[in-house]
Amino acid sequence: MIDETAAEIREMRTHSSSVVAVKAALALGSLADRDYNTVEEFKRSVERNSSALRRAAPSHASLWSTQRAIVEGLDEPASVDDAKARLRAVIDEVVEQVETAKTAAATNAAAELSDGETLFTHDYSSTVLAALAAATAEGKTFEVFVSEARPRYLGRKTARELARMPGVEATLVVDSAVGIHLADCDRAIVGMDCIVGDRCYNRVGTYPLAATAADLGVPVWVVGAAAKRIESGFVFENEFRSPSEVLLEPPEGFAVSNPAYDATPLSLLTGVVTDAGVERF
Repeated sequence: MIDETAAEIREMRTHSSSVVAVKAALALGSLADRDYNTVEEFKRSVERNSSALRRAAPSHASLWSTQRAIVEGLDEPASVDDAKARLRAVIDEVVEQVETAKTAAATNAAAELSDGETLFTHDYSSTVLAALAAATAEGKTFEVFVSEARPRYLGRKTARELARMPGVEATLVVDSAVGIHLADCDRAIVGMDCIVGDRCYNRVGTYPLAATAADLGVPVWVVGAAAKRIESGFVFENEFRSPSEVLLEPPEGFAVSNPAYDATPLSLLTGVVTDAGVERF
């Protein structure tokens, strides 16, 4: 299960960083079903497999922080059975924290959205979708433009989910047309992979979206768990993915750059909404 989950994360079959963190945590729990001779053997297995899961997506702060919490939460169990029970308990705590933080962040974001707004979003964020679901449940209506987020076209998944929400009129937009449609929007709202220092790291395309919004005078809001704001210990590592995601045929005589994330200066953002509240810049 761990190898399969790591492959799924590496291949980006799971998109939202919070969903990735939960899946990885639950996968690590499968170690409690195996046999071990000593507590030390069990803990080494947890540490080794946790490291493999983190390496599958080194840029994911949520994955990094939840896996670290699980490994450190084992403490010093008295027996293998105690260690297994502790692993299951810590994983349950971590998963609950991730889900609770997402729900609270989405609720706070929904309260910031006004009925009838025209929004722009990018890529796929389960927290942004949860915020819109919470807002529409209150009777609010929105027109939402979604950039397709090439080359993986994750925006298409967002558009499909928005289309199923009552009260939402969704439009999928090619990435290069962001400036055209953003001008008609009341605000842009996106998720985040993490915030480290004065930079918000998110799916590539977020930075040009924010820069264009600043030029047009459109507010940009970021939504995510407060735990994604990292003060120390985590170093963001961008991922440069396979050229095959961009071109079906091998490039001949030229290179292909396919970065997964970019860094948006906080100075381009209007504010960040988390489970801890609203921070305006």
